[in-house]
Amino acid sequence: MDTLILGLPVAYYIAMIAKVLVAFVFVLLTVAYATYAERKIIGHMQVRLGPMRTGWHGLLQPIADGLKLFFKEEIIPAQSSKFAFLLAPLVALIPAFIAFAVIPFGETIEVAGYKVPLQIAAVYDPAGDRILDVNVGVLYILGMASLGVYGVVLAGWSSNSKYSLLGGLRASAQMVSYELAAGLAIVAVFMLSESLSLQKIVADQAGFAWYAFKQPLAFVIFFICSLAEINRTPFDLPEAETELVSGFITEYSSMKYAMFFMLNMPTW
Repeated sequence: MDTLILGLPVAYYIAMIAKVLVAFVFVLLTVAYATYAERKIIGHMQVRLGPMRTGWHGLLQPIADGLKLFFKEEIIPAQSSKFAFLLAPLVALIPAFIAFAVIPFGETIEVAGYKVPLQIAAVYDPAGDRILDVNVGVLYILGMASLGVYGVVLAGWSSNSKYSLLGGLRASAQMVSYELAAGLAIVAVFMLSESLSLQKIVADQAGFAWYAFKQPLAFVIFFICSLAEINRTPFDLPEAETELVSGFITEYSSMKYAMFFMLNMPTW
């Protein structure tokens, strides 16, 4: 007989933990290989190959970069506010990851006779034969995405560097400015779906009935706002490449430097 915890078998809880780990690994690999794809695409646009040495056509280059950053020497400025300096990457990255809790990756899988939804913040209701999820999932994502600005400001201030402080201020100004336009663009989705639940919003777009076709202007506005979120041209001012510094992350190194780049990919 299976051991029961709160009326459910242990296998059910193992499946719940497994889907969290799978989602976490999926996000990390997406960040790594989105960077690889960008480097290869830009390389071909500039008539060069891009990463080629590590793995077939450089496919293992993101793994090599990740290992390098894990083992790279970490430098903390002597005059920095050390607690805030160490806290800033976590404040920036954690909201970006936990935003994935409400994203429906699929419907359900069956484990030990119980249906487990492929969404982290969801449970299956056998009585109503439906998935119970966060019914304000879109607002949850908007709230988590908005928290990233605190990590940026904290990183710039805690570094005790004028370059970092100015970089943090202008990066936070950019992040706040596009959020209004992004929020208004998402209102179009609310009006079409008449719901804030991502489960319903995704289900309503089955069969290529995409809201992007019904609200093309809102889609274009949201796409432009997404470019501002991930600091891509023409919204790459926060990275301050022309100044030979990295804006608010000038004083960061090793994995903490990479955590700020991971912030950009999952958020939107």
